[in-house]
Amino acid sequence: MSVSKDVKRITTKTLIKMKKSGEKIAMLTGYDFSMARILNAADIDIILVGDSASNVIAGHETTLPITLDQMIYHATSVVKAVDKAFVVVDLPFGTYQGDSQRALDSAIRIMKESGAHGVKMEGGKEIQESIVRILSAGIPVMGHLGLTPQSIYKFGTYTVRAKEEQEAKTLRKDAVLLEQLGVMGIVLEKIPAMLAKEVAESVSIPIIGIGAGPHVDGQVLVTHDMLGITNEFHPRFLRKYTNVFDTSVEAIKQYIKDVKSSDFPNSEEQY
Repeated sequence: MSVSKDVKRITTKTLIKMKKSGEKIAMLTGYDFSMARILNAADIDIILVGDSASNVIAGHETTLPITLDQMIYHATSVVKAVDKAFVVVDLPFGTYQGDSQRALDSAIRIMKESGAHGVKMEGGKEIQESIVRILSAGIPVMGHLGLTPQSIYKFGTYTVRAKEEQEAKTLRKDAVLLEQLGVMGIVLEKIPAMLAKEVAESVSIPIIGIGAGPHVDGQVLVTHDMLGITNEFHPRFLRKYTNVFDTSVEAIKQYIKDVKSSDFPNSEEQY
């Protein structure tokens, strides 16, 4: 029996039931109405309006430059296209670290202005005050541990995190703490598969992996990466299901050829 297929709308309760029943959770990123319509038609469980829009859509080197207003713009576009998936939005860098009131204000703006269903935040113990403040307003929070891209300048690299026992120990503690605080789930990014398995088995909330192996409750990828729209990103954890970049280039080349040869438009493509 599929838990997700038996509901009209995926909620936090649905996701907990999916973990308990052993049904894996499928999550992908979405940044605009057109892509979100495709994700919706495919029956995706969760759409993450990720701050990765900073890289994928705006062309920045990191996720840090994207603003709260821009995240709300992307989230609003996505929500309009979705009638089933749970839509969670990244709180961008600088909107929640070290200031719980600003964190609450940022999360409220996302919920009120976009119509999204929850927010995602990177970090553990160091942001617990902000998490508690947001949860107290009834806003679902998804955590994010392991490789946290908003801290890339602290890490200095995108390599695998928590390979050393001390960092792994901190990650385990943070995962338990996040569950105790009341988060709805946690994304684990780029950590050893067996550590991710250990974390998934130690908490009752869903653990979504990206580069964290198969022993978690679900997976997330950047849609533009798995569709092959972005063509220069080749991490080990990425499986490309098609190559939209190459097929699009070929289609556009054919269009250019048809225009220049006066083949387009033909007699049936005019009024």
